[in-house]
Amino acid sequence: MEKEKNIVFGIRPVAEAIQSGKQIEKLYIRKGAEGQLMTELRDLAFRHRLRIQEVPVEKLNRLTKLNHQGVVAQISPIEYVELSDILERVPEDETPLIVLFDGVTDVRNFGGIARSAECAGAHGLITPLKNSAPVNSDAMRSSAGALNRIPVCRVGSIRNTLKALQTEGFQIVAATEKSRKLIYDADFRKPTVIVMGAEDTGISKEVLKLCDEQLAIPLIGAIESLNVAAAAAVMLFEVVRQRIGD
Repeated sequence: MEKEKNIVFGIRPVAEAIQSGKQIEKLYIRKGAEGQLMTELRDLAFRHRLRIQEVPVEKLNRLTKLNHQGVVAQISPIEYVELSDILERVPEDETPLIVLFDGVTDVRNFGGIARSAECAGAHGLITPLKNSAPVNSDAMRSSAGALNRIPVCRVGSIRNTLKALQTEGFQIVAATEKSRKLIYDADFRKPTVIVMGAEDTGISKEVLKLCDEQLAIPLIGAIESLNVAAAAAVMLFEVVRQRIGD
């Protein structure tokens, strides 16, 4: 039984999936794989701006027990959108709210944040092409259907995306326990992007520098930080609280 139903394997089937416009979540190729067809597949992936991950054959064997020929692709169960699509879909009578992932690699956290974002009325999610959790069946289950409802955009550069959003009038808000300013002291009644960082290291320094606000969630207990999905939920519903009070 396959661990993932949404996989394609074999050189030609994977090439056909790419050419047909399938949303490729991950593309795995066996380390050291050579040959004319493999070279053509690599060129095809490059033209479609797909990132190839060179992996040991054992990784491919875990994904499928069938003849994969050194190639396995994971097909995304959702259709990604452009950033402009997210912005255009915001109703005129609503204030835009977007969640951006910076290094969130755990699929359950990704799905959990998506669920909270949809429940809080967020208008979209932004995730980087690299160093991000795949949208797979585990993420879909953790989102409880939210990933079928909330638009998701993949971007090559978080920095450029944040700069573009600032130009559009968004404030960029970082969730970080290192800040002295609390989430309750911020104004979320204007267009907002909430940035959630990696589970272990938090938001990267280069992204933090671009943020307009760095906000902390007050913690009273002995444990120093919340799980990233829990922290996102707290942030999102502080936004809801402030906006409902308008």
